[in-house]
Amino acid sequence: MPLLRAVVLPGLGVIAVFAAAGRAMRLLGGDDPREDRAVRALQNAFGHRPDAAVATDPANQTEQREAIDRLTEPLSWYSGVPQTVANGALWSGVAWLLTRSPRSSVAPGAALALETACFVASAALVRRARPERVWRPEPPHATSSFPSGHTAAAFALHGTLADLLDRHGARGARLLGPLLRYAIPGAIAFSRVYRGQHHISDTVAGAILGLWSATVVRQQLMS
Repeated sequence: MPLLRAVVLPGLGVIAVFAAAGRAMRLLGGDDPREDRAVRALQNAFGHRPDAAVATDPANQTEQREAIDRLTEPLSWYSGVPQTVANGALWSGVAWLLTRSPRSSVAPGAALALETACFVASAALVRRARPERVWRPEPPHATSSFPSGHTAAAFALHGTLADLLDRHGARGARLLGPLLRYAIPGAIAFSRVYRGQHHISDTVAGAILGLWSATVVRQQLMS
């Protein structure tokens, strides 16, 4: 019963809210919402588009890529599904070694599991298309564009890591906490938009979902 009241029912409520919000965005904005104009303008301003020299000679790819593309590629890769799963397992192991606390050691995995369950369910209900008329260097995942799962996972995992630092009074927690909680996930969210994988609102929703997931885990496992 405590798990039902603390996690399951709120999770179902979150899924319902995100499903309703995503469907409303599709209805009001269509598959090419106005928010994408800013993304296209930013891509055009920095030359984030296919280059003929790269297409004819892949060896030129490194030289032809613009600066933000080079910066966002590793961020987008880092937030990928296999990497995120590996990160969750790694930090769970580190938390166990450093704290010997079962609750702390399962916290990263719990945050990711909660975020993933809500993301998969809401995405399946919304089924929003990926952005149109943008340059997308990598093929998108088959899931719905709303909410951004990469962004949600980044905020859930890194927010939980920040909470663990605070919970155990780690040295440097005041400096590392905001970096983990906001800076790294925020950079990942930007990378997903800039690389044409998501609408801006997708990443906003993903950030909210990730922060909520981390909050639930903090309240249930670290209080």
